[in-house]
Amino acid sequence: MRHGGTGAESDKHMLRREFLAVRNRLTADDLRATAAALADRALELPELAHARTVAAYVSVGAEPGTRALLDALHARGVRVLLPALLPDNDLDWGAYTGEDSLARVRHGGRMALLEPAGERLGPDAVTAADVVLLPGLAVDARGMRLGRGGGSYDRVLARLDRAGARPALVVLLYDTEVVARVPAEAHDRPVRAVVTPSGIRRFT
Repeated sequence: MRHGGTGAESDKHMLRREFLAVRNRLTADDLRATAAALADRALELPELAHARTVAAYVSVGAEPGTRALLDALHARGVRVLLPALLPDNDLDWGAYTGEDSLARVRHGGRMALLEPAGERLGPDAVTAADVVLLPGLAVDARGMRLGRGGGSYDRVLARLDRAGARPALVVLLYDTEVVARVPAEAHDRPVRAVVTPSGIRRFT
């Protein structure tokens, strides 16, 4: 498999379509069961047990469900930051304080997103996070993550680098999305761990 320039990007595009097709076959019962299991496994992470601030996201569609995890973190007294998509695909952040703090926002023709309804804290707010929970479609044996392709989290990771921030990067996936290898480009950064409904895998 190629790992550079347009070749890697083309490979990523093909893989994204394959993983999304599998997700789209999941039933509502599948989504409920995996969301509960994912929250249980994630809460076993020492990084989350000791975190004061966690940057997370609200799952949409057939993504691995995050709502139970968000509520559990908030109940622990953790400051939970959620993203709000900006017109240039960068992310602003706001605090999650429960279901009432979310607003449904539609960006153009895309699927509506649940975003924080309160005060916007600015794109740099993520640099205060002890843990950043990342969405994705797959992760490989090196900890390299395959994202959705919008580039929003590439900007987040670049912002963390510029600030010298070193939060634990954790991706939330289904069990079948932990694979041998995904295409990687120079700007891609490995995650520290992946959480799936059946457990946790760490990367060195």
